[in-house]
Amino acid sequence: MTDLAIRQLTRVGDLTRIRWGDYRSGSEPEFAEARHRQLVVATAARFRPGSDASVSHVSAAIVYRCPVFGVDLSRVHVTRPGRSGASASGAVHPHRGVLDPDEMTVVDGVPVTSPARTALDVARSVPFTTAVAVLDSMLHRGLVSGEEIAEQIDRARRRGTARGAARVAAFADGLAESPAESRSRVVIARLGLPAPVLQAEIRTEQGLFIGRVDFDMSELRTVAECDGQSKYIRYLRPGETPADAVFREKRREDEIRSAGREMVRWIPAELRRPEIIRDRFLRAFARAGFPDWRPGPPRVPLQG
Repeated sequence: MTDLAIRQLTRVGDLTRIRWGDYRSGSEPEFAEARHRQLVVATAARFRPGSDASVSHVSAAIVYRCPVFGVDLSRVHVTRPGRSGASASGAVHPHRGVLDPDEMTVVDGVPVTSPARTALDVARSVPFTTAVAVLDSMLHRGLVSGEEIAEQIDRARRRGTARGAARVAAFADGLAESPAESRSRVVIARLGLPAPVLQAEIRTEQGLFIGRVDFDMSELRTVAECDGQSKYIRYLRPGETPADAVFREKRREDEIRSAGREMVRWIPAELRRPEIIRDRFLRAFARAGFPDWRPGPPRVPLQG
């Protein structure tokens, strides 16, 4: 194609520029992660043959289809072995560091850091909440184990490059099933509320199964859930409508209350106003018979 033809097709929306010299047909994807994944593929295709470069950090996390939010996705993070620094330019955010052979792999044709190395790089380079969501996702989907992350952090400590990654790793939990649950866990910890049991089964006194809840604080006879629209769609049964799922969920909540538990709910948007969630918990604790309970100190960093 000529430059003029490309400009014309871009102007009418038949082509969308990914980076200099790379285009896709049609409009760009709705979600930032999908747009960044396209940028990663286009950038990796330009690596020189035999290059020792690997897509890394949050860019590698997106290759592994982890939830990434609250960070700049305008450039692709690329790590090359070595110790001399490099400045960001164009579509690439370069990094220099030691990369052992087992810290590099290929996913969908893209040279990328291994899951464990990616977990380490993310844990030491992005805000705490984002890092927790990424590590939770990797653990939940079995991309990496807690032991593998711990070994990678020990290796980084020997190199003098751990930089607080252990704090994220210690908080990560593969039982969290969504970014909203990961964000909720951080908010709960920052509010000084008790550490909940994740994906807990609630049963009657006779041992009959009632349901599974996102968060259980059994010592305060309270359970909690973060409700997004996708949650009801994901758990639709054959032939059900979303309204059927909401009604079924209401009956489930009534049974949980009948079993002696209070219920606290919030939607993802309310995580930006943690005082609302705190007050709901305190009211639930009071209804459960603990009116004098007060939050303790935050259990995780208050920023990020």
